[in-house]
Amino acid sequence: MSQFEFKMPRMGESITQAAIIKWFKGVGDTIEFDEILLEVATDKVDSEVPSTVSGEIVELLYEPNDVVDIGSVIAIIETNGELPVIPSETRKSKPSKKEAPKSTSETKRKKKSVQAASFQVNEDLFVSPLVDSIAREHHISYEELARIPGTGKDRRLRKSDVMNYIDDGRPFKFAQPVTESTGFKVPDLQFDKGEGKIVEMDRMRQMIADHMVFSKHTSPHVTAYVEADLTEMVNWRNKVKADFQKKYNQKLTYTPLFIECIAKAIKAFPMINSSLDGKNIIVKEHINIGMATALPSGNLIVPVVRDADKLNLQELAAKTNELAMKAREGKLAADDTSGSSFTISNVGTFGSLMGTPIINQPEAAILATGIIKKRAEVMEHEDGDKIEIRQMMYLSLSFDHRIVDGYLAGSFLRRIADEMEQINQTRKI
Repeated sequence: MSQFEFKMPRMGESITQAAIIKWFKGVGDTIEFDEILLEVATDKVDSEVPSTVSGEIVELLYEPNDVVDIGSVIAIIETNGELPVIPSETRKSKPSKKEAPKSTSETKRKKKSVQAASFQVNEDLFVSPLVDSIAREHHISYEELARIPGTGKDRRLRKSDVMNYIDDGRPFKFAQPVTESTGFKVPDLQFDKGEGKIVEMDRMRQMIADHMVFSKHTSPHVTAYVEADLTEMVNWRNKVKADFQKKYNQKLTYTPLFIECIAKAIKAFPMINSSLDGKNIIVKEHINIGMATALPSGNLIVPVVRDADKLNLQELAAKTNELAMKAREGKLAADDTSGSSFTISNVGTFGSLMGTPIINQPEAAILATGIIKKRAEVMEHEDGDKIEIRQMMYLSLSFDHRIVDGYLAGSFLRRIADEMEQINQTRKI
């Protein structure tokens, strides 16, 4: 008999941590190869994790709701000495030599290990993934973190700094900035939140809320607007959609048309397709478009169309239809929702005229498309101006003003509208 260390498996590109939702086996239970051991969640999707060995559960090192690094030991399984089956996504690399089983105490000491990488919140405050996790657990804002003296290099916050601060009763929790020049002090308002039915936020809604607050704290958001005349696009789609479905067995929605236009605009303005890493800007090589999609629960998820600039309209329609169906059926895999470099949110689907979307970190910008609405517009002709009924739509681009200026954002947004307006009756399917 031997003890096998079961590790948190790789959940997809760019996924570094996962939260344990539920264990399906307990200590002392037997488990067969490929039987589901636990369910985990990333910031993208939920996944069931099967066992790669058969044996008896000796120890579970984490509790439900714990956040675990990919590759960390999460369970000890006693086996008959059989070799584990290596998951297909990790078979590309050769397995390392088998190490001697670590003691339970040593494993527990390492269970909270995190990556050394960190991200910069502002010039004075650096927050590691571990400190960020502790702050979220105790509902400590970045403003409050900035008040904690850091003992690390360059005043960097360490885990011990935050834990000591919490043990001291969070003395700076309600601290207000000194305002001696004006004598004004921000009042401690006690809002009446009212009474009513209490609805607990589900886990995905909590994660969305955390991401939205983090994005607003991280990026200075600016939103630009243009309007596009989609009359020709609407008429062309209405004309060819039946033939398109008959020829390609795919429904032609507006989403693949929008993504096609966005991909062309990104190729013309590649700096939009970027992320900020400290003081460096990473301009992405691939144009991966995330499409915000509503789930039956009312939450949103962002599946990704990879290399959208390399796909024709037929392929874009097939991919967007596939991802939308998988989202509705709850069958999205982790790789389906990772690696986006630019996001589109079609708020017009819900009847909104326009929106001010929040950036999907760590991207530089996000586009919202409003409802396509008939309006009376003044059109210029050789024989004079005329009022015509046109199919109009507002486009709104929220962008990170640290790396995207108004000229770039405005030019990019106008290019998307121009690409949309160029789709007309001469186009073939």
